[in-house]
Amino acid sequence: MCLIMTMIAAVVFTALWAKMRKQSLLTTTLMFWAAALMWSVDGIASLLEGEPFFDISREDTVLGFIIVVCGLAVFAFLTAMEKRGHKLKTN
Repeated sequence: MCLIMTMIAAVVFTALWAKMRKQSLLTTTLMFWAAALMWSVDGIASLLEGEPFFDISREDTVLGFIIVVCGLAVFAFLTAMEKRGHKLKTN
C-alpha cells in the first residue's frame, strides 16, 4: 500500500510542479518518485520470492501514510524557506 500511496503523491506533485515550476515542488516530487522506485524494486523482489507485488497490510498502509506526511512536512518547510527569501541549493 505504501507503493500505491507514494505513486499517487508523486503524480500529484509532478502535476503541481508542471503547473507552478517551484523548486520546493521539484524537490518533493523527486523524493516521492525515488520512494516509489524503491518500493517498486522491493515489489519485484517480493514477486521473485513468490509473494504478491502489492502489500495491502495494515502496517504497510501506516508506513505509506507516514511517508506521505513526512513528504508534505518537507514540502511545507521548503515552501516556508522560499517565502522567507532563502535560496535552495540545487547542487
